[in-house]
Amino acid sequence: MSCCSTDGTCSTSATTAVAEGTKTVYNVSGMTCGHCKATLTKEIGALDGVLSVDVDLSAGQVSVTTSNEPDDALLAQVIDEAGYELTGRAA
Repeated sequence: MSCCSTDGTCSTSATTAVAEGTKTVYNVSGMTCGHCKATLTKEIGALDGVLSVDVDLSAGQVSVTTSNEPDDALLAQVIDEAGYELTGRAA
């Protein structure tokens, strides 16, 4: 199922509910549209321990809230497999 409507616009709900946990912000390159946002939200959100995902296209950042310390290597792998590049944690 595509996130885009028949008129070519993207309609996504890319932020999941936030719960208590560890929030980590990552710099991610290659994100340009609502489809990118939806893809990363779905793929990262499917990982064990991920409580919420918020993608900020204009800042090139993805905020991930996890129940424990995040696994940066696993996140980098998932983001890479989705066609983007995790370039590090935001300062």
